[in-house]
Order: sequence, then C-alpha cells, then structure tokens
Amino acid sequence: MPLVGFGTWKLRGHQAHQAVLAALAAGYRHIDTATMYGNEDEVGKALRDSGLPRDEVFLTTKIRPSDAIRARAILKSSLRALGTDYLDLWLVHWPSSQSGQSRQLWNELIAMQADGQVRDVGVSNYHLAQLDDLIKSSGQAPAVNQIHWNPARFSAAVLAGHAERGVRLQGYSPLKDTNLGNPVLTGVADAHGVSAAQVVLRWHLEHGIAVIPKSSHPDRIKANIDVVGFALTEEEVASIDALAAR
Repeated sequence: MPLVGFGTWKLRGHQAHQAVLAALAAGYRHIDTATMYGNEDEVGKALRDSGLPRDEVFLTTKIRPSDAIRARAILKSSLRALGTDYLDLWLVHWPSSQSGQSRQLWNELIAMQADGQVRDVGVSNYHLAQLDDLIKSSGQAPAVNQIHWNPARFSAAVLAGHAERGVRLQGYSPLKDTNLGNPVLTGVADAHGVSAAQVVLRWHLEHGIAVIPKSSHPDRIKANIDVVGFALTEEEVASIDALAAR
C-alpha cells in the first residue's frame, strides 16, 4: 500500500473525475473512495481514462455497517462501478452501534477475501477496544484502521497500540482542523523550503503512517505528494508530536 494516497471524500461528478485523473497524472498510485461518497463511478472512469494498468494502482473503498446483510451485493456493485474485478483494500467505514453487527460484517469481509475478490480487509474509525473485539471474535486482525489523524490528534499510545496488534494506521483528513500557521509547523517548513502542509504530510510518513490528503486543486494535488524529497529530524518530529498537548 503506497504511503501517500488520494482521498475523494466530498468529490462528486465531473470534479471527482478530474481530481482523480489529476492525482494519477501527478504520481499517486493509491486512490481511496467509499460507497457512501457516491463517486465510485467517477473514480472508475478516471482510472480507465488514465491509461494506467490496474495492477499499478492501489484501490480502496468502504462499506457502511448498515449494509452488512447485503455485503456481497455491495461488493459486486462497487467492483462494477470501479471497473475492476478486485479491490486492494476493503474497509468497514465505521463501527456499528451493535457489536454483533460489526462482527457479522467483519466475518463477511474475511470470507470475501478468501474468495479472492478482495486482497486485504480492514476498518475505519475504530478504537483499540473495538479492534480487539474483532480480533478476538474472528482470529484475524484488520490489515488497516483508517482514522482522522493529524498533529493535534497525535497519541503515542494509539500509535503503539496499532503496532502491537499488527494493524496499519492510516490517517485521513490530515490537514483538516490543522493550524497550518502554527509557528512550529511554519518553522519546520522554512527550514526545509517546503509548505506547512507538506510538513504535516511528511510527519505522517516519519511515523510510518499512511496518509490520504484530498484536494480538487491541481497545484495542491501535486504538492501533497511531493513529500519524499526531504526528511524531518527526530527533534522536528518530536516538536510536532508535542502539538497534541497544547
């Protein structure tokens, strides 16, 4: 799974198609969507129009917990919309309020992974205790837990908890609710000749966290993936970590 992906939440219609096409042209090889986003058709069209081989793009979509009883039909619909015969990653979009329903859906995802239509399965918006419930009930840990993550939300305990369970932490909306004018971020950005947004994204990578920024602006789309030409020092990472305590 490429550590930097392109998020598509709130992108619809022509805008979604153009944004995904721009992302693929900029070098993204990881596209994240969801049934709830209502843009799987546009994502699929962009993938086709890009001319890229299917196996060069890591494709993620998500299923709502309320769709548990028709998970196989939902998967079939997502595959058809995306124009592919398999997913690289399929996530439960959020935990059900009923633990039994969460377990049922998780077992359905595992079964469909065994059928070969999904390479990896995971979850989104789960707490550590909810991960433990799935692991205990099924014997299989989610490959990924996608959660809202940024400097203000940093938690060493949450990061370590995922590592201990063998679950990859993936951060969505990394720039939302982030004060890009914070002196810590701007200071690090000035030191490397990059933007504060790029510093935040690079900070994710320094922690081994996959990140999926989203934008509909071509210039920002390009900038958000241009985060491999510099690295943060341990001191810089620690100073950004400390923003969570402020």
